Amino acid sequence: MGIYNFVSFLGVFVIAGFAWLCSSNRRVINWRVIFWGIILQFILAVFVFVLPVGAKFFLFINKLVVSVLGSAKEGAEFVFGRLALTPGETNEAGETSLGSFLAFQALPTIIFFAALVSALYYLKIMPLIIRGFSYIFTKLMRISGAESLSASSNIFVGIESSLVIKPHLNDMTKSELTTVLAAGMGTIASSVLALYVFTLQEQLPTIAGHLVSASLLSAPAAVVMSKLIVPETEKPKTLGVDVKPYYKREDNLVAAIVEGANSGLRLLGGVIALLIAFLGLIALLDLILGWVGSHINHLFSISFDWSIRSILGYIFYPFTLILGVPPGDAFEVAKLLGERTVATEVVSYQNLSKLMANDALLHSRSAIIASYALCGFAHFASLAIFIGGIGALAPKRIKDLSRVGLRALLAATLACLMTGAVAGIFFSSGSLLWGN
Repeated sequence: MGIYNFVSFLGVFVIAGFAWLCSSNRRVINWRVIFWGIILQFILAVFVFVLPVGAKFFLFINKLVVSVLGSAKEGAEFVFGRLALTPGETNEAGETSLGSFLAFQALPTIIFFAALVSALYYLKIMPLIIRGFSYIFTKLMRISGAESLSASSNIFVGIESSLVIKPHLNDMTKSELTTVLAAGMGTIASSVLALYVFTLQEQLPTIAGHLVSASLLSAPAAVVMSKLIVPETEKPKTLGVDVKPYYKREDNLVAAIVEGANSGLRLLGGVIALLIAFLGLIALLDLILGWVGSHINHLFSISFDWSIRSILGYIFYPFTLILGVPPGDAFEVAKLLGERTVATEVVSYQNLSKLMANDALLHSRSAIIASYALCGFAHFASLAIFIGGIGALAPKRIKDLSRVGLRALLAATLACLMTGAVAGIFFSSGSLLWGN
């Protein structure tokens, strides 16, 4: 184990300690949740990155996702033509790409993957997988069946995960609600997985496998962080109970695909709206900060970059160091993490891709840790979406959701950081899994 791997190992426990410092009740600590939550991450990481059979499985998953992503492009090319071709790509008709267009090349894959997941739900494949993970979480960490089910479903889907626990939302404790929110924001949905793969695949060919691995690791991490920040002080009704997923099954497979595609279209519209709105607002804030900052720089004869990204970068800088990122790259990675908080992970992944393409990051280790630590919906826009979405299913709990919302966002952010630290522990330069 190298020095940076050891720093990453220590980082897992430093992050957990920071979560405890932010706890709503430091006297209540569920050691079983902390122990098994961290152990589960280590077990998953050892299987994927150390054992030969796990490495082969990792590469198989990466190849599978990339192949499915290639299938998803067929529909986009039929509808958008050359606009859907990635830079440098040529279609069967000999037409070449017109350049990079996020809206036509990456975003349409959301619709395809949403339809695919809906089909897997209809075929009862997805509920079976989700219930399997839920059973493990319930038995090992001894948390409620409802929050286990929510955390498990968030490995694969986004806000839709709240539907599987709809009958239990009105009876959940505040700690359970925090876990539901944290698990939702600390992981990613399969419907947007392709978007991130598209963004980073050229720089990191095995990125699909890494993102699947990151989402698996982040689920138990989100449970650990949420239980440290808002520990359970009540008795959940489904404590230790194996809860079955609740979902509406369509009449037939075609109807399921149509409904999934329509859901994907709504999600696509939401992503586009968020990017336009938040990037515009951030640009406006940067303009105001730049004007004020220029006067401060002149007054005190200093040179400081007065932008949201830089300011948040300084806040995340200490966390980036304890993840095991080399100091030479730490500030750039910290800015990506800070940017994710206000501008969504889509923008951060795009900027990570640019840093890698321009060799701005000195170590491949930094890019790997960043790709894991960014793998989650841990930002303010997502917080509003999850509170609004879950609140619509359980209107009586909207006040409780709002009260624990910021703590859940903090838990989700720390969960993503913990996932980055776990990846840093097992990073080995030259390994095929890391794309070197």
